[in-house]
Amino acid sequence: MEDRFQIKDKSENKKPIKIAPFKKEIRKTTPHKHNNYFEILFLSQGSGSHYIDSRRFEVKPPIVYFIRREQVHYWELESEPDGYVIIIKKEFAERCLDAELKFLITKFSMLSSVTIVNDAPIQTLFQQLTAASEREGKYIFQVIEGLLKALLAMILEVADPITGKAGIDSNLYQSFVYLLSTNPVVKNTVQHYAELLKTSPQNLNAACRKAVDQPATDILNEFVVSEAKRLLHYTNKTITEISLQLNFTDVSHFVKYFKRITGSTPQKFRSTLN
Repeated sequence: MEDRFQIKDKSENKKPIKIAPFKKEIRKTTPHKHNNYFEILFLSQGSGSHYIDSRRFEVKPPIVYFIRREQVHYWELESEPDGYVIIIKKEFAERCLDAELKFLITKFSMLSSVTIVNDAPIQTLFQQLTAASEREGKYIFQVIEGLLKALLAMILEVADPITGKAGIDSNLYQSFVYLLSTNPVVKNTVQHYAELLKTSPQNLNAACRKAVDQPATDILNEFVVSEAKRLLHYTNKTITEISLQLNFTDVSHFVKYFKRITGSTPQKFRSTLN
């Protein structure tokens, strides 16, 4: 049986993130999903309906929508829209070394939308992000990281209070990501975090699959590799010392693990930084 929705890819192949104005000509779209990225949609004007997984959201700007890669959505707009679109690909998350930014992205990925009280500050940040995304430069990725972090934090500041309780699974998943984002040392074992959260690895894995359709090990891998990259980049620790810090009992296992996920050995990754 064929799916009744399209799979679209609006990202630019060579860029891990894309920021652009919302297309003013959009009125109605067919149900579709984006299977390789997370999408943030900000509307400062427009009216009509936005459907996410068959749930209808009335378009009442200023408002921000969040679309996860597995979700199906479509528009039925009745007037000209204005706003911005941010497309965050998996490659961005893999390259990003800012744990707080990753946590903010995860926090918003659990929401469908937030209503904005005062959109002037985020309008400015969207404009700056759009301009930065069109530039080329040695440090432009870090500039975009900083602006995106500022934008997401500002959305929290100027949004209506988020009410209602998330499900137990969502809470467990977010608690897991919060521990990974805030603990000074990342440990390469799901069991370790399950014990901290007073649950079993099986329950934690089920919560992660329900929340973001990923096993707990995949989520942990992203943080372990990011921490390994940080240690390789910003410290003089040996590969053996880093492997032990990340809870690998065998340095050869760490080297194989790092290469399997990144395509490069830790030594080669460190050498490319010089």
